[in-house]
Amino acid sequence: MDLSHILQLIGGVGLFLYGMKYLGASLERLAGAKLEKTLEKLTGNRFKGLAFGVLVTGVIQSSSATTIMLVGFVNAGIMKLVQTIPVLLGANIGTTVTGQILRLGDVSGDGSTLLNMLKPSSFAPLLIGVGAFIMLISKKKKANDTASILLGFGILFFGMTTMEVALDPLKTSESFHEAFTTFTNPLIGLALGILLAMILQSSSAAVGIVQAVAAATGNITMAVVAPMVIGISIGKLFPVFLASIGTKKEAQQVALSQFFISTAGGILGMLVFYFAVVPLGFVNMDAVMNRGNIADFNTVYNVLVSLFFLPWCSVVSKVVKTIRKDNKPSKIDQELAMLDVIFLKTPSVALEQCRKVINGMGTTVIENYGIAMDMHEEYNEKEVELLNENERFLDKSETVLNDYMVKVNACQLRPAEQKLATEILHSVVDFERMGDHCIKLYDVAEYNRNAKITFSPVAKKELGILSDAVYEVIKTTVGSLTMDEPNLAHKVEPLRDVISSMSEKIRERHVHRLQNGQCTVQSGISLVECLTSFERISAYCSNVALHVIERHSAGEIFDMHAYTKDIKANSAEYKKFHEDFENKYDKVLDEISA
Repeated sequence: MDLSHILQLIGGVGLFLYGMKYLGASLERLAGAKLEKTLEKLTGNRFKGLAFGVLVTGVIQSSSATTIMLVGFVNAGIMKLVQTIPVLLGANIGTTVTGQILRLGDVSGDGSTLLNMLKPSSFAPLLIGVGAFIMLISKKKKANDTASILLGFGILFFGMTTMEVALDPLKTSESFHEAFTTFTNPLIGLALGILLAMILQSSSAAVGIVQAVAAATGNITMAVVAPMVIGISIGKLFPVFLASIGTKKEAQQVALSQFFISTAGGILGMLVFYFAVVPLGFVNMDAVMNRGNIADFNTVYNVLVSLFFLPWCSVVSKVVKTIRKDNKPSKIDQELAMLDVIFLKTPSVALEQCRKVINGMGTTVIENYGIAMDMHEEYNEKEVELLNENERFLDKSETVLNDYMVKVNACQLRPAEQKLATEILHSVVDFERMGDHCIKLYDVAEYNRNAKITFSPVAKKELGILSDAVYEVIKTTVGSLTMDEPNLAHKVEPLRDVISSMSEKIRERHVHRLQNGQCTVQSGISLVECLTSFERISAYCSNVALHVIERHSAGEIFDMHAYTKDIKANSAEYKKFHEDFENKYDKVLDEISA
């Protein structure tokens, strides 16, 4: 290897790590609980999970890539550890498909366009190209999120391919090949197999090289092949551990599960092979191995190990969790555990559970809004982690709560319960959208920090006053819902109108400052994005408050548009609240020099 190959290797590792991180973030945005439900169907029992692992790995021809995907899914909160173990076992079997293919031809597997197109080296550029193209031309969020996943997979696989290409000179190194025929000691063969798989980042490639050397030299015996194949099954873990760097403990447990299975399987395999199979004469250690023999040994070994561990998936999960202890139960698990199907037998209790979750969503929005605005003053990594965890909770709550409410509505509900169900169904969407705008406010802060954009002193003061008003409207809205207090809900609409008026005033002042050269175009874009999020959050607060008022209204039909129009024209209470909020916020804004 020369310097260019070393630099290429460093670049490959960088692409690999970035692809893993980008893929996980993209999965979080798009997948959420919907993909989790799909995966639950595919991995609902251990046999389906095993078959799923065999199929996926057989197609992409990389158990490491499959395991890395699982690390990403667990890191994104889409799968649980115990669901991944049967898939890991299936991946160990699926990776042997490559060896079986290579027995029909040479190491590269040439001769089939379809097979070549299924290799990461072939489809990675396609994924990157398609993903980037969609992101450039599409303005739809869902399409862009889907494209991000394609791009993430492409970058990840391209990084793996780049690493393999950088290490390619080792495949033709004579000294490298001589190691296969020199070391016949089982422990040395085991170590060589581990090292080979670690260097090549692929068990399929490592076994393929063993097959190639066997075909080229004609003197590779079972004594060399057996420990090397077992070692390769252990050494393939290196890229998996690389992928788990910087992930959550739950994702690291996936890598540890694969390590436990492969290492325990390797130790068990060595003991059984050398203390039972060989002494009993089932194999001839001096037999010369060809490509097919090596492929068969690799397949049989991995099938037996996987079938051995399949009944013990829950035990493996417990052992791994003992070694690498879980974090405290996540907010998602704690809150959504309340939505148990057992409560559906008593609809009133089920509705109360839903109400607790929606209340939790409200308090989470308050927390995320505070974090997002704090980020405009000072960056805090721990707070950002909490912000993202809260956002995952809001996204998943929307999906799970909507599904649960469908089941609740299928029960016989009293009129009052039907009104509560309507309030919950509408509020869950509004809170989730508020959460999205909290993330947008954080994104503005992060963009400003990276681009070194600052607001003018006057703009900072204006945004601070408006931000306080938005914070109050969120707290008032959540309070009206959690305390079931319509009197609080009546304050939301007048405060929302004051916020809209203040936002428009700040926009006009910004244009004036821009014309006078007091503000930059870049800071203006960030300011407008903040104002838009403030307005949307207050609008969603108004929706929630109106549903609280609707539930306490006497009539059967409640026209929200007519109601808001009427109170603005005729309600003394509305005018009183509006005047109070104007004095508290709008007049303070007027005192700031434009």
